[in-house]
Amino acid sequence: MSPDAKRGLWREIGLQLPFLLWLIVLWMLLWGQFTVLSALTGIGVALFVTRVFRLPTIELSGRINLWWAALLVVQFLAAVVHGSLSVAAQVLNPRRVPRSAIIAVPLRYSDDLVMTHVAVTSSLIPGSLVVEADRDTRTLYLHVIGVRSLDDVERQRAGVLRWERRIVRALGSPAQAARLRADERAEHDRLAGTIAGSAPTPHRAKGSGPGQGSGSGSHGSGPGSHGSEEGRR
Repeated sequence: MSPDAKRGLWREIGLQLPFLLWLIVLWMLLWGQFTVLSALTGIGVALFVTRVFRLPTIELSGRINLWWAALLVVQFLAAVVHGSLSVAAQVLNPRRVPRSAIIAVPLRYSDDLVMTHVAVTSSLIPGSLVVEADRDTRTLYLHVIGVRSLDDVERQRAGVLRWERRIVRALGSPAQAARLRADERAEHDRLAGTIAGSAPTPHRAKGSGPGQGSGSGSHGSGPGSHGSEEGRR
């Protein structure tokens, strides 16, 4: 085997190993047994699933920002609590019937791993559930409750895109993180230009401009002006 083939083999093993371990742990959790026998059967099931039902390999980004990852976990837990309280308030309110809608959210980053994280995060937060994911167009379709207007729809869509940005900051590739920073700078410049363009222009006070002064040039009070007045008389 050539050195390049060996490197490719070890690289594939390194990419598949985390998913194999996760399948083994999931198998043991399903059986509720953490024994040698359940581990061995889990290995067999994991190998069978990954070889027979083989899917395209998901490329890991190879990057994790610990600060943004920790902040992502805290924000996710806070969103779960807020979503639970919001859903409970809507269900327990007898005067308002909870309304729902299915909204489409086109994601901005073409990455299977980011799309999966966004879909899982959105589904785990009470009040929203991903019902379909279009991999070709990078679009998530979510069923959400508490929607009563187009503003609510846009708010839900903006919330999903906000989770996408948080996930890219924490787990995205260096290229995705650089693109996110560039997008944020462009958005900041656009908002700054909009605010500057809509700011009211200062108006000059009446009589303060050139030719409207109140000094001696407009209404002379010196000797020359009195002299000309006497001459006219």
